[in-house]
Amino acid sequence: MLTEIAEVVTVKKYGSNTNLIKVHAPGIASKAEPGQFCNIKVSETNFPLLRRPFSICEVKGEHLFFMFDIQGEGTSILGCKKKGDKLNILGPLGNGFNTGIEFDTAVIVAGGIGAAPFPFLLSRLKKKKVICLVGGRSEAQIITYGMKNIYISTDDGSNGFKGTVVQLAERIKDKFTGGKVQFFACGPNAMLKALKQFCMENNFSCQVSTESAMACGFGICQGCPMPAANEEKYYLVCKDGPVFNAKDIIL
Repeated sequence: MLTEIAEVVTVKKYGSNTNLIKVHAPGIASKAEPGQFCNIKVSETNFPLLRRPFSICEVKGEHLFFMFDIQGEGTSILGCKKKGDKLNILGPLGNGFNTGIEFDTAVIVAGGIGAAPFPFLLSRLKKKKVICLVGGRSEAQIITYGMKNIYISTDDGSNGFKGTVVQLAERIKDKFTGGKVQFFACGPNAMLKALKQFCMENNFSCQVSTESAMACGFGICQGCPMPAANEEKYYLVCKDGPVFNAKDIIL
């Protein structure tokens, strides 16, 4: 874990409400793993007071990329950054995706801005068969940046399959059955909960990247509990996650 003063290189719009910011942060970039996150102080003042957590979207050389929707004060400030601005970044934080296990096919399941951590993950899966399932409420929420072999679902049917991304997984299940399948997912809790059930019913292993409000980012404040599935205890999203085996947590 490092604290690094990173310089903004670019901030680009991706869709109507999504931004992709590129920063020069060689120290963090050299240590980052897919699925980890950084806590960013978005302002040089004390407002907003707390850092904001962002999944590491990509790492290219000495540069980090973060993808985010404009949702409140912190992301609004971050979206207005210009080339040459400085950001105080803490990272890399948390435990990322486990790619060291044996599997033949990787199925990526992304809901809305939950697509953010997958370009980095896919850069490590170049020798695997990959299928990407991307869902959103409507076409405006579909994010396919950095994806490949893509299948799309929208709740309103404005793009691709009409229904949830988990219903899409059920519909095209024959495309990834056979061999050992590993799911990697990030998105709203309702999506993750439904996907966990689907994977348990079909005997698929599933890793989920979870979200929570995180004040410190490394387990001191105890502010991001995640209930354990089989024990009377809880994990911390920032320290034990954000990526968990779906069977180990209550979503």
